[in-house]
Amino acid sequence: MLKVDGITQHFGGLTALEEITFGVTKGEITGVIGPNGAGKTTLFNIITGLYTQTAGKVYLDGKDISGFPPERLAPLGLVRTFQNIEMFNQMTVLDNVLVGLHTRSRSGIFSCALKMPWHLLEERRMREGAYRWLEFCGIADLADTEAGALPFGKCRLVEVARAMAVEPGILLMDEPAAGLNSRETSELETLIRKIRESGVTVVLVEHDMELVMDICDRIIVLNLGRKLAEGTPREIQENPDVIKAYLGEG
Repeated sequence: MLKVDGITQHFGGLTALEEITFGVTKGEITGVIGPNGAGKTTLFNIITGLYTQTAGKVYLDGKDISGFPPERLAPLGLVRTFQNIEMFNQMTVLDNVLVGLHTRSRSGIFSCALKMPWHLLEERRMREGAYRWLEFCGIADLADTEAGALPFGKCRLVEVARAMAVEPGILLMDEPAAGLNSRETSELETLIRKIRESGVTVVLVEHDMELVMDICDRIIVLNLGRKLAEGTPREIQENPDVIKAYLGEG
């Protein structure tokens, strides 16, 4: 579904990524792990159009999407979440999720301003859709709560609901468990499985190794900007190079 072919990224004299190649199979949960500075987020930023790579290609369903900006990728079904959550704090939870539905809107500025019947109908459908994704993430009861008043763990769920509102085919999650306690991480694991069961392919960068090993079908290991290993969780756990470079000698 997603293919990264020979991705290389230079920042001045620094090589952040070198010849990274792998594929993501539809319907799987794929993990990308590695020590700090391995290039994981840089890779995500290239795939999702925030950075333009020095060399290499990115393909989505066989289409070359290299250099596509995020606003072109979202309608194609590629969406991401970020390690640092960005909420519209003065808006309600429902309105934050409605932002994710803007790619589905067909109304123009004049129909919105004049409250034309087709705009009002579309607005009602979008609000119903936003509620469905809040229910999907287990936070429908927070719909009218101001986002700035939420604890961090609930903000993470709002972010996921907002991403899912775009109805992606593939969701990239950058350290979704960062800042969560053990109970919240367990709830997140359940939600990620639910996302996959809904037909969405998931790729996640994560430092919580217990979560990665529990939830991923396949894992890609980066180290010093290069791909060190790729395989099932068991294969990665037993790989001596991974143990030495990332998991520790013990």
